[in-house]
Amino acid sequence: MTNSPPDSHHPQVSFLRRIPLAVGALFRILSNPGFAARVAALRQNNAALKQTSPDAALQLLALLQRDARLIDFTQETLSSYADADIGAAARVVHEGCCKVLREHFTITPVRAEAEGSRITLNDGFDARAIRLTGNVIGHAPFKGSLSHRGWRATEVRLPQLAESHDTTVLAQAEVEL
Repeated sequence: MTNSPPDSHHPQVSFLRRIPLAVGALFRILSNPGFAARVAALRQNNAALKQTSPDAALQLLALLQRDARLIDFTQETLSSYADADIGAAARVVHEGCCKVLREHFTITPVRAEAEGSRITLNDGFDARAIRLTGNVIGHAPFKGSLSHRGWRATEVRLPQLAESHDTTVLAQAEVEL
C-alpha cells in the first residue's frame, strides 16, 4: 500500500499508535478468514484507484467560465434578482455550456431506447454504465423501465496547454484602465 495523504474522513495516526494497530491486525488476519478477505479486498480496491491530474478538470472549468460564465453565475447570490432575470441569465449559461460541450466532447447516450421504455438487462450487463435503482433483488435478467438514458463521452478534444500555463487561474482578473 502506498502512503496516502490524510483527508477529513481519516485523520492521520502517529507511527507509535500504528504499531499496536498493525500487530493486532496481523493476528486478526491470521485468525479470522473473513477479516482477512475484507482486508484483501480493501487493498485490491485501493490498488485499483488511479491518480488523476486536476489539470483537465480545471481546463474544462475555465472553458465553462469563458463561454458560459458558469463560475460567475454560481458565485452570484440570486435572492435579490427577479425570476425573469435569473431565467435570462440561465439561458446565457445554458447556451455557453452547450457550446463548450459541442466543441470539446462527443457525447452519446449509454442506452438508445427512449426514456420510459421497458428493457431487459441480461447477465453480464455493464454495471459501470448502468445503475440499477428501485427494488433491486436477485440476479439478472432484470426487467425495468429506463428512467435515464445515461451519457458517455466518446471523444474528448481539450486544447493542449503550454507547459507554463497555470490551470488554477480559471478566469483572469480584469483591470480596466
